[in-house]
Parts: sequence; C-alpha cells; structure tokens
Amino acid sequence: MNPRMILFALHEMNEIGWITILKITQFYTDLKGVLNAKPSELTRLGIRAKQAQTICDNLNEDFVNGKLSAYERQGVQILTIYDEEYPTMLWHTAEPPWVLYCKGNLDLLLNPLIAIVGTRVPTVYGKNVAQQFGEDLARAGFTVVSGLARGIDSCAHIGALKQQASTIAILGSGVDVVYPPENGSLYREIASKGLLISEFPLGTPALPGLFPLRNRIISGLSLGTLVVEAALKSGSIITAHQAIDEGRDVFIIPGPINSPKSQGVFTLMKSGAKIVICPEDIFDEYKHFIEIEKTYFGNANDNPTQAVYNADEQQIIDILVLAPATFDSLLEETQTNFGHLHTILLSLVMKLAINQLPGSIYSIR
Repeated sequence: MNPRMILFALHEMNEIGWITILKITQFYTDLKGVLNAKPSELTRLGIRAKQAQTICDNLNEDFVNGKLSAYERQGVQILTIYDEEYPTMLWHTAEPPWVLYCKGNLDLLLNPLIAIVGTRVPTVYGKNVAQQFGEDLARAGFTVVSGLARGIDSCAHIGALKQQASTIAILGSGVDVVYPPENGSLYREIASKGLLISEFPLGTPALPGLFPLRNRIISGLSLGTLVVEAALKSGSIITAHQAIDEGRDVFIIPGPINSPKSQGVFTLMKSGAKIVICPEDIFDEYKHFIEIEKTYFGNANDNPTQAVYNADEQQIIDILVLAPATFDSLLEETQTNFGHLHTILLSLVMKLAINQLPGSIYSIR
C-alpha cells in the first residue's frame, strides 16, 4: 500500500481526526512504517488506545478497496495532500485537509479562485450583488468558490454558472449529501458544470461543527474572499478572518450603516478589508489574471505563445532557468510575501512558462 492510500485509509477511519494523522505523518517519515505498527507503539505517539486499535484493525488492503469502490460508484475523485493536483494555496494553510473528495471538473482548481460568502438571509440588494459579482468574476476567468449555503452562497454559485470559468462548492457534509435540501438542483448543476469538494467521507451529515472546517477550505483555496452582507456573529466573518490570518485578500460590499446585515462587514473594514463597489475593483487587484484570460477566452486568432512577463515573473523565470525550486526556497530568495508569490507562480503556470511538480516544486516548462 503506497503512502497516498495509507493516508486515505486513515482519513476514512472513525474517530481518526486531523491531529491524529499529523502525529502519524510526523513520526513515520516513510508512512509505510505505520503498516507494521502495534497499538502500543501508536499510543506512545499520544494516540488514544481505542484509536490505535482502530488503526491496526483497519489499515489493510480490504478496508481500502472497499472504501475506494464506494467512491468509484459515486463518481467521486480523491485528492490527497501527496497528489500533484492538490491545490497549492490550500497546501500552504495552517491545517490543510489531508484528503479532498471531489465531484466534477478538477481543472477548475487551476484557475484563479475568488470566494464569495455572506448571510443565509440576504436582502434583495445582497442577492443581486452576489449573483452579479459571481457572473462577472467568472466571465473574467476567475472561478467562484462558495459553500452552497442558503442566501449569498447560492446566489454567487448561480451567477458564476452562467460563465465558462464556473464555480466550486465546498460542502460541510459528505460530497454525496445535499444540504440544504432545497439546493438539490443547484448541487446537481454544480456537479455537472462545476466542482463539488468536501473533506468529509461519504455519508457524513451536515453538522454545525463541520461548517467552520468547511469555511477554512473556502478561504484557503482562494486568492481573496468577498463578503456580501454579514451580521456580527456570522460564519462568513469567521471565513474572512481565516483569510486574513492566511495573508489573503478580503473584500467587502458596503451596505446601509443601520442594517444588522452590514455590521459584520464594517468590523472587517476595521481589520483592513478592501471596499469594492464593482467587480472591476477586484480585477484591479489581479491584473495578471485578467491579461491571461484575454488569451484563453479571447479572439481565437490571438497567438497565446507570445507571453509577456512583468519584472516579478521574469525574476522567477531567471531563478528556475538555473534549477527547479520549491515554493519555500522561492519565497526566501525573492523576499516577497506568500500571497504575492503564489499569484506570480499561478500566472506563470497559466502562461505555460513553468510547471508545478509534486511537493510544491516548480521548474521551467
């Protein structure tokens, strides 16, 4: 059994959580070592006796094959943190999911991603804004990320589905569980035209404690998060603060100062969130991507091989011409911040100038 399948098996076991898997991956530098572990060895890592026994009882080919068959029947693709396709932005967050369960078009993860979140009970104004921003961002080549919740999330997905770049829904349940139930048709449309993602195994119900975990994926995948209407105590505010903690951009839509649905938004403004009044305000933050999309979605007679690189992109190319480099080494050598470096690298990947290899290693194409 290879490390990828071992990780998948651990993730599928009852009561084996993120911290337990972290302890195992830190101790066994070659994850195959856990295949021969005894319960007593695992308990010395700080793993509870019941968990250790669960691991030893289930870490085998029969368990893995049974689980894999269930996902294959559902048309679900599995991404582990060891996979080349695992999103780099998410990999560099504080607690990246060990496994992602995906249904739909994985290629959408290669696009620049922007999250749109907000209240489950929006005003007519909020609904219109979320849908319009979702559509306009997708038209420009961004993929819109949200949580398939009632209200703002649903409106953002609906707007984005009108365009080619489409949308990604991050679920607070198993990828096979539709929640809320009234979003069944939207769920199916996203599975067909976009991408559904969950870190929870098949059949996991939508429980309140899972939504904060879902929210960290929404912000972790995205270059920036746009908040459209949110009360002071709102999951959207938590998502925005997670984005701030990860050094990502946060954008807010201004609303009436006396509206409860504006109060959470105003607190974000005090934390440095950027006010936007039209989609172009977000486009200006990511001009590289707008230029790229003119090549990818523009005139069929355009020549996409004639790429133009700015000074930051040329610096990366000059480094990689000498030898492939990891994300962390590029971060140290360029002395830039995480978000800006990721923007540069994603731009170069989309311009077909560099390759992203397993382990967050980059090389000249």
